[in-house]
Parts: sequence; C-alpha cells; structure tokens
Amino acid sequence: MPNSLTYLGHSAFILQTEKNLTIWFDPWLQNPKAPASFDKQGVKHIILVSHAHGDHLGDTINIAKETNATIVSIHEIYRYLNKKGLQNLVGMNIGGSVVIDDIKITMVPAIHSSSIEENNEIIYGGEPCGFVVKLPDGKTLYHAGDTALFGDMSLISRLYKPQIVMLPIGGHYVMGPEEAAIATMFLKPELVIPMHYGTFPLLKGTPAEYENELKKNGITQDKVYVAPLTPGETMDF
Repeated sequence: MPNSLTYLGHSAFILQTEKNLTIWFDPWLQNPKAPASFDKQGVKHIILVSHAHGDHLGDTINIAKETNATIVSIHEIYRYLNKKGLQNLVGMNIGGSVVIDDIKITMVPAIHSSSIEENNEIIYGGEPCGFVVKLPDGKTLYHAGDTALFGDMSLISRLYKPQIVMLPIGGHYVMGPEEAAIATMFLKPELVIPMHYGTFPLLKGTPAEYENELKKNGITQDKVYVAPLTPGETMDF
C-alpha cells in the first residue's frame, strides 16, 4: 500500500507508511474540527509531540496506552510523561535525530512557547520544535509545529529537503498567511498542507489567503502545490 497522510484537524495528522507503521503528529483528537472516525491501524505506532500545550500534547497519553506507541519529544516532555507512568519514550533535543524502524526523525527548531497547565500550575515544557521525518523510500516530511516565521527554515530546506510540509497559517499564536508564504519560499517544498487555522475564531488565516500571498511572491500551484485537506481527508503519496 502507498504512504498516506490523514488530517485530523488543527495540527494533528496521522501518517501510515507503506510498511503499515503509524506516525502521529500532535494528536489532539478532541479538537473541534476532528473527524468522527479515521483509520488508526498499524503494526507499530510512533507519536511525535512538537510542544507541551494541550492542543498538541493532546491525547498522547491515551493513545500511547492503547497502542504501546513510542513517544518522541523534547527532554522535558519526556520527563513529564515518564512521571505519568509511560515507559516507551524517546527524549531528545533540537538538532538531534533518532532512527526507528528505518525512519529517521530529526528535531528542528520552532519559535513559540511550551508549557503544561496542571492543578492550577504552569509546568515548563522545554523548547518547542518541529519534526523532519525521512521515510525509507526517501520521502521526507516536515511538520513545523506551532511557530513564527524564522530565517533558518532555509537551513531546514538545505539540510533535509522536505518535499511535503505541514505549515501553520492561522495567525495570532502562529504564522499567518503572509509569513507562511515567506516560509514556503525558504523551504522550497513540492507540496504544502496548511494547518492550525480555523479551529478557533482567533486563528483567522485561511488557505485562500495563504495561496494569494504565495501568488504575490510569484509562487503558483505548478511550483508549490497547496493541498488544504478537510479533517478526515487522506492523501496518498
């Protein structure tokens, strides 16, 4: 079967590889845009957590208990989850890589904040990050997490050459369409899937606005294909 990527709303995705391995990105399955059902079968599960905010750490603990997933996160989230009784954890830091079942996962920077609210306390969640995932067939994906625009996205392009990019466009807490268009110029992907928009009224950026900003910068669909997926929609690649 081909690799497939399903959008679960907000910044949550589920990637199922041709070898039937399932990779979850920021699995907040209770988000207002989440589909009622989706395929989550796989012989092995990996969860990638970009930062500690509840709309990204999301349902990580429940999914891990259900599937025995390996959770990959920044060290501070690793420590937090370990205290919650989870064992199948990989704590790492920005710039590092780990290989799981021939899939190379690299943690890259993001510009945001990261914390956990629990029992009326704020727990430090380490630095926010994005993930570059290189599959055995050479296909490379970049999930930017929650981030502002930053110039070193050009280094992510130079080093890892992601063909598929999941990029926030909603504004207010993350990049808006104008900044996301510049990020696309830095990253030079073949395909962009917009995320982190429309979940709440504050996230006003839209795919149409993002595509318009791309056109202003001379980037048309034949140069970078923009695929705004409906929550629950799956794309094969």
